[in-house]
Amino acid sequence: MAQIEIRLPKMGESVTEATITNWLKNIGDTIEMDEPLVEVATDKVDNELPSEAEGVLVQQLFDTDEVAQVGDVIAIISTDSNATAEDASSLAAKADIVSNVAAAEIIAEVETVAASVNGSGTLDKTGPRGTFYSPLVRSISEKEGISMTELESISGSGQGGRVTKKDIMAFISGDRKAAVAVTPAPAASNNDTSKPAKIIAAAPTGGGFLSNVKEPIVIAGPDDEIIEMDRMRKLIADHMVMSTHVSPHVTSYVEADVTNIWNWRKKVKSSFMEKEGENITFTPIFIEAIVKAIKDFPMVNVSVSGTQIIKRKHINIGMATALPTGNLIVPVIKDADRMNLTGLTKSVNDMANKARNNKLTSDDIQGGTYTVTNVGTFGNVMGTPIINQPQVAILALGAIRKVPAVIETPDGDFIGIRYKMFLSHSYDHRVVDGALGGMFVKRVADYLEQFDVSREL
Repeated sequence: MAQIEIRLPKMGESVTEATITNWLKNIGDTIEMDEPLVEVATDKVDNELPSEAEGVLVQQLFDTDEVAQVGDVIAIISTDSNATAEDASSLAAKADIVSNVAAAEIIAEVETVAASVNGSGTLDKTGPRGTFYSPLVRSISEKEGISMTELESISGSGQGGRVTKKDIMAFISGDRKAAVAVTPAPAASNNDTSKPAKIIAAAPTGGGFLSNVKEPIVIAGPDDEIIEMDRMRKLIADHMVMSTHVSPHVTSYVEADVTNIWNWRKKVKSSFMEKEGENITFTPIFIEAIVKAIKDFPMVNVSVSGTQIIKRKHINIGMATALPTGNLIVPVIKDADRMNLTGLTKSVNDMANKARNNKLTSDDIQGGTYTVTNVGTFGNVMGTPIINQPQVAILALGAIRKVPAVIETPDGDFIGIRYKMFLSHSYDHRVVDGALGGMFVKRVADYLEQFDVSREL
């Protein structure tokens, strides 16, 4: 009976793991080639993984909400057409015996520790911030009288920032008093003793990269509402904190006169819609100027790995886009330098529609080399965007405003009404100095101001 191992595929250059969110097939179910097998979630996007074989699902190696690493075997499919659900259960049991041999010692250790504890403990397997604690860690904590607040303050050295036996033992041996800064709860108000204040023990956001950073303990008042972050918000928070920790951010600002672009778009948008069936927005025009500037200054189109600078051959522009939930995601326009304005318009609209309808795939959001975000859609005139790692620069587009401006002509200067906007360019000062970062954003502004109003599509 042939068995096919289904492994977690690579889903992006910076994606190393995924959370199993939902099994679409149960053990014993028949599955066809390319039929959806399981739903997974990464720090980039949620995805359905298709089956790489047809047959009967005989084993699920990860439960819902467990984290698998890229390359891990997550399921086993039997290609025997006569396999039944009973066969599947038998095969799964045998596979469990084989795959759990290495875990037997760990289980024995857990049982030994647990046996020394009088009665069952009260620590939950998942802390308030969503961190999973193994039975061994919980047993040791209960034995030593370590509270969940203390446990959540420990810097985990395991995968994803999880606390290991080594971490808990080191905490017990010497760091316990220093590891937790407990803020006493304020005395209850004389006017309201029915609603005690809640202490929210904040911890490193998402664990992992910044697991040694201690956040303050926040006290919620009796009338405050506590809202748990959803999974994507937690991932975004962790990614943003990581980016500011990794890259020393510098931001340069330039004001651009985009009157020519405003007038040209107004002139062609109706005919463009009739011809292409697409609405032409300002975004593809801005991306076109950014691509031209990247060609002039290719050292903003790089990534940093240790002490090495990786100069990207392709120009893949990420565009920060709001999801229906309010969270942000960054779909990527691949090889934007090979597209004309019509092609860029179609790509921008396609990615925006996919994002709004939650149809983005893992391929749509990977491989970006430079990112643009439009803060002007919220009425903001400028911003200080955070770099989308592992890139080294990001450009924020401010709102286009009608403003009075000095206009220079051969016959003299005069005051007129112009359409202007601010460009805010944040960059990684490890590899992009002020001169390069400043010249780049100025070049983008130059391309925008030199836009040809007689241009034909």
